[in-house]
Amino acid sequence: MLPPTARLKPLLVSLVLLASGTVALAKEGDHRGSDNVLPPPPTPILSVATTMTGDSNPYGVAFVPERFPTDGMLSPGDLVVSNFNGPSGFQGTGTSIIRITQAGVASVFFQGTPPLGLTTALGVLEKGFVIAGSVPTTDGTCNTVSAGELLIIDRNGNLVDTLSDSQLLDGPWDLTIRDRGDRAQVFVSNVLSGTVTRIDLRIPDGGNPIAESETQIASGYKTDCSAAAVVVGPTGLALDGDSLYVASTDDNATFVVRDAVHRKSDRGKGRLVYQDDAHLHGPLALALAPNGHLLTANGDAVNEDDSHVSYYVEFTKNGRFVSWFQIDPVIGSAFGLAVEATDGQVLFAAVDDNTSMLEEWSEER
Repeated sequence: MLPPTARLKPLLVSLVLLASGTVALAKEGDHRGSDNVLPPPPTPILSVATTMTGDSNPYGVAFVPERFPTDGMLSPGDLVVSNFNGPSGFQGTGTSIIRITQAGVASVFFQGTPPLGLTTALGVLEKGFVIAGSVPTTDGTCNTVSAGELLIIDRNGNLVDTLSDSQLLDGPWDLTIRDRGDRAQVFVSNVLSGTVTRIDLRIPDGGNPIAESETQIASGYKTDCSAAAVVVGPTGLALDGDSLYVASTDDNATFVVRDAVHRKSDRGKGRLVYQDDAHLHGPLALALAPNGHLLTANGDAVNEDDSHVSYYVEFTKNGRFVSWFQIDPVIGSAFGLAVEATDGQVLFAAVDDNTSMLEEWSEER
């Protein structure tokens, strides 16, 4: 899914974005030559501002799924983007979610009431709801950060419910969803407690989602205060079958928790999958690409490398680096990302925190 820096070799196939703005077939095991020789980021097919409400610092990115109802403010194939900073510029004070259509038209989908601080925890249920995480502050620092909550928003941009729990939802920082229509499982990383919680939802026809159970399935990830990001801890989550991959920022590593879908007990950190100080610099958002690789964003708050800032990284599930690219030369610009395969295309969307832009690339399959 990321741009190459060297000629391709005839090994196993992976997807990487080329500088032309399309995705081409690259080869697993091709380490793209020297890490010191990198191409510019590819030209996106969309580049859209997320600052319509005065908010900034876009964090969460999610595609609206194919079966999403069409009688509301969102349409299948749209993107939603959540903002962490408010008009004051303080982190943890953003209150807006922006809708971006496939044509690149932006509008406000949701405008919440402070304090919120909308995080990378952003997902869309096919039954017509958006789930967003909130970790608010009053002054943009760790001194005033609070546990936050999960917001449930209907397809018309109305807040219909909130989920909170001082133990099981302690700083919802990112999430991923296993969506089965009338039932869904929401996996949430908690940046303050260093844990992961699974929420089992029932979504009745014509009704709002109902949380039937909440289970802590992982714990022990490092957490800390951070001037760059308020707090650092477990962030990105990606589900592959019943295996949940966790990008732990402060550990500078990715772990896998097995049997995440059915587990009734805490598995600790799970098994270490990828720890690479040369290419990981505080991994944040995480996504599973159609080729089976994992994509993450380097937030630069941990293991900072001034010569490699704001990179999105592709690696295999057995822990081997594949490729990376820089979205912005300004430190701390990479954060949220999303991947979607639909209608003969692979779409890759990522935010640039420095410019408060959402950028998207595509490949014809």
